[in-house]
Amino acid sequence: MNAPSEHMTPGIEELELRRELAQRMGGAASVERHHNAGKLTVRERIGALCDQASFQEVGGLAGTGHYDEQGRLQGLTPAPYVMGLAEIDGRPVAVGGEDYTVRGGASWSGDRKKGGQGGFVEDLALHYKIPLINLCDGVGGSVTSAERRGHTVFPGVHGFETATALLGQVPVVCAVMGTAAGGPAGRAILAHWSLMVKGNSQVFAAGPPVVKRSLGQHIHKEDLGGSKIAVDVAGTIHDAYASEAECFAQIRRFLSYMPQNVWELPPRKTTGDPADRRDEGLATIVPQDRRKAYNMRRVMNMIFDAESVFEMQPSYGKAVITALARLDGYVVGVIANNPMFYGGAIDAAGARKQTHFIEMCDTFHIPLVFLVDVPGFMVGRDAEAQGTLRDGMRSVFVSLQATVPMATVVVRKCYGMAGMAATDKVGIGLKLAWPTAEWGSLPVEGGVAAAFRREIEAADDPRQKEAEIEEKLRRFGSPFRTAEAFGVEDVIDPRETRRYLARFIGAAQGAMRISLGPKHKPGVRP
Repeated sequence: MNAPSEHMTPGIEELELRRELAQRMGGAASVERHHNAGKLTVRERIGALCDQASFQEVGGLAGTGHYDEQGRLQGLTPAPYVMGLAEIDGRPVAVGGEDYTVRGGASWSGDRKKGGQGGFVEDLALHYKIPLINLCDGVGGSVTSAERRGHTVFPGVHGFETATALLGQVPVVCAVMGTAAGGPAGRAILAHWSLMVKGNSQVFAAGPPVVKRSLGQHIHKEDLGGSKIAVDVAGTIHDAYASEAECFAQIRRFLSYMPQNVWELPPRKTTGDPADRRDEGLATIVPQDRRKAYNMRRVMNMIFDAESVFEMQPSYGKAVITALARLDGYVVGVIANNPMFYGGAIDAAGARKQTHFIEMCDTFHIPLVFLVDVPGFMVGRDAEAQGTLRDGMRSVFVSLQATVPMATVVVRKCYGMAGMAATDKVGIGLKLAWPTAEWGSLPVEGGVAAAFRREIEAADDPRQKEAEIEEKLRRFGSPFRTAEAFGVEDVIDPRETRRYLARFIGAAQGAMRISLGPKHKPGVRP
C-alpha cells in the first residue's frame, strides 16, 4: 500500500485504501490464472478498447468489506463488475464488463446493480443516449444467492427491459470475452452487433455441468458454445476474431460507422476516394455464361470507398453478404447476394442475417444498397424443413417496414419473392440494372418446364423443344425491354454504378436529417 501523505485526512486515506483494494480485483493469484488462460482482466480490456485515460469508473468502491472486531477495514472483495463512462475516438460511450477474477463474474447485487440486467451502465447509455459496450465474461446467476437472500428471486425482477429499450435508441455492442452463460449470454444476444474470441470465448444458455445433469451429455464448453457453433452454425454471435486486441479494433471500427443515437445521422468521413471514380474491372466481372459464379466481394470493393467495406457475419448465411461501407464518405449498408454459395439463392440462415441487418440500418438511418443476383429462395426438402420460406418472408416484411432510403442494383438475377426483399416499396423505388440483369417471377429454366410441360412432352425432341422455348422467352427478359416501359429506372454501364449511387445517397441526406428519431414498427413478424 502507498504511504499516507501528510496532506491526507483520515477520510481521504481510507478512500485511497479502498480504491487500491478494488484495483487488486480478485487478488494476485486469480489475476495470474486469468492471464495464464490467455485473457485480459476487465480493467485491461477497458483500457485497451477506449481512448487513453478516458475511462471514468463509476462504483469502484462497491463490494464486500471485511472488518475486524473494532470495525476497521481489513480487506475488500470488489463487486465482480467494472463499468463507467469512457470515450472511443473522442465520442462518449458507456462500457462495462464482468470481472471474472471475482467469483467467476457471478451476478452481484447491492442496493443498486452496477451492470447486468437493469444495471447503472445500461441506465447511463439510455439516459445519456450514448453507445453501450458490454464486455461479457461471467457465469450469471448462482444457486448460492438463494441461501444468501433466504429466498429465490422470481425471473425477470431484474430483467431485460432497459436492454430492450436501448436497441431502439443507441448502438449496442456485446463482446463475449470468456465464458458467458445465463444473463451475460442473454445480454450478448440483445445487441446490434456481437463478437467473440476464437478459442477463448463460449456462449450458451447453460454450461456443461447443467447439460450433463439435464441430458446426460458429456460435452466440452468449446463444443457446446465456442465460435464454430455460436458464430458459424447457429449465428447466435455475429462474428469471431483471433484475439482480444483484434476484437477491440473491430469494435472501434464498427462504432465509426454508427451515430451516437437515433437522433443523429451516421458520421460522414472524407476518404479521398473520388465519387466519380470508374473501375474498369466492373465492365467484365460478370461472366458471359450466366451459370458461372464470380466474386461479389470484389464488386463491392470496386464500387464503395477504398478500404471502407466492413463485412459482418461472413461465416454465417454465406449466400448473403452484409457489410457497412462508405460511399463518398457517407455510411451505407450493403446487402449483396453471393453467387459462390447456392448460386446466390437465399437460405434460412441468409434470410435471418439479412433481416437483422435491414433492421439495424433502418434504426440508425443508414441507407441501404442492394447488389442483387438472386435466383430466389433456396428450394428443396431441406430448405422447407429449415423454414426458409418463413425466414425469407420475414426479410420481405422488415424491408417493407423500413423507411431508410434504398437503392437496388441488379447485377444479374432478381427473381421471385427473394427479389422483393431487395427493392424499395416505400420510398422512390430506385432500381438500376446492369446489362447482364434479368428478372421475373422465377427463372426461365424452371418456369418453362412447368408452364409448357405438355407441349414439351408431346414434341419429337423434348429437350430441343424446351431449349427453343427458353431461348424465345429469354429475349423478352432483356433489361432494355423493361427500361422501355420504365419498369426499371435505368440500365447503366457497371462502371457508372459508384457515381450514380453516390449522387442519390448524397441527395437523400437532407430528407433523413428531418426524419430522425426512433422507428415505429407496427405489426407482427410472420
